[in-house]
Amino acid sequence: MTLRLRLTLWYSGILSAIIVGVGIVIYTMVATALTRQIDLSLQSSAHEIVRAISPTGGSVSLLVNTLPNLQRFGTPSVYAQIWLPDGKLALKSELLLIADPLDPAALKAGKAALSEVTIQSYHLRVFTQPVTTVDGNVMAYVQTAALLHTVDTTLDTLLVVLAGSAIVAVALATIIGWLISRRALAPLETITQTALQITRADDLSRRIPMREVPQDEVGRLAMAFNESLGRLERLFNMQRRFLADVSHELRTPLTTIRANVDLVRRLGGADPVSLGAIQSEAERMSRLVGDLLVLAQADAGTLPLARDPVEMDTLLLEVLSEAQVLAGGVKLGLGELDQALVTGDRDRLKQILLNLVSNALKFTPEGGRVTMGLSLVDNWVRITVSDTGAGIPPEELRRIFDRFYRVDKARSRAMGGAGLGLSIAQRIAQLHGGRIEAASTGVDGGGTTFSVWLPLAKPRSAREES
Repeated sequence: MTLRLRLTLWYSGILSAIIVGVGIVIYTMVATALTRQIDLSLQSSAHEIVRAISPTGGSVSLLVNTLPNLQRFGTPSVYAQIWLPDGKLALKSELLLIADPLDPAALKAGKAALSEVTIQSYHLRVFTQPVTTVDGNVMAYVQTAALLHTVDTTLDTLLVVLAGSAIVAVALATIIGWLISRRALAPLETITQTALQITRADDLSRRIPMREVPQDEVGRLAMAFNESLGRLERLFNMQRRFLADVSHELRTPLTTIRANVDLVRRLGGADPVSLGAIQSEAERMSRLVGDLLVLAQADAGTLPLARDPVEMDTLLLEVLSEAQVLAGGVKLGLGELDQALVTGDRDRLKQILLNLVSNALKFTPEGGRVTMGLSLVDNWVRITVSDTGAGIPPEELRRIFDRFYRVDKARSRAMGGAGLGLSIAQRIAQLHGGRIEAASTGVDGGGTTFSVWLPLAKPRSAREES
């Protein structure tokens, strides 16, 4: 069963229940009102007769020999009977052809009662009123009756009208509901067709045309679907570029290794130069595979990270000392240094700093300067690595954290870089709740400044309270 059919059936079913409920209420109210009007007329007629009766010598006589005019109480064809306690008929309306009690059960009960009876195919409403003496003895019974033919006809007509109206209303509602649901669900059909086209054509660039979608819940669904498609397309393109870059990076050392192996085979022995080249390229491949493993673990959220207090000022001084070996003709110095404590993995944080410092030293010419600093900004620890190198063009800044991306590709490859260092550093910083930012004027000699932002660790007492 389609959603469209289910919605139509639910809508029609609920509407039918409402119409039936309203019809029952209307029918009951009309029947009660009509019956109540007749009951009032019967009671008024009975009371009029009771007032005309007077006791004489223990028997019943009428002030007049005929019944009062009972038609003046608003209900036509009101008939009356007066019965004595011994079961004899004392008087009845002239037009009433029935000589038997209108309601025998009420006469036996000896109390006022309203009832509906059917006598000789006549449907009657009967009111029975006992006539008592001062001492409470019953001396007569007055029964007044009225035909319910008009009431029955009115109620039958009302029932037909209500039933016919309900059928027509439900039929129209079903048709209109079917058309409305078709129109309301049309955008879902568009979404379905778009998804099928994407699946069949393997084209993630397709989008749902928003001009065909109303700006409601379905519209928000379409927007979310388009956003998901956009993200999937970006991830797919990134994966495709990633595979292409990995293939390219692995192909270069493999080509070098294969060439040197062929050379060794031709020479009939291994020479130091060939062995050195093979070892260098093998180490390069090992580093590349290691970096890829770290990125894969970080993306999957399985990269093991310690959560220990780390004194960042001490770690910065340690990195500064180790980087002096790589400085060469570049001056490596220390700028502002505050004391700061963060929570994280000491080795991974050290990996970030070593990566940034080694990059700065690689791209800073001799005589230049690389400066490291640490400062506190609100609840953040800011670690900066600044150099006086060539800088990074502004249009390249937003891409330097992409995998396998190099600003100067030829120079980076010559220096042994695969373009993964900054990507790994950024992911590690993000896993610590921080980030890395880069700023550069792009002017030769203007240099670049990398800023590592890490959340400041809570004081011990605050951690214990939380």
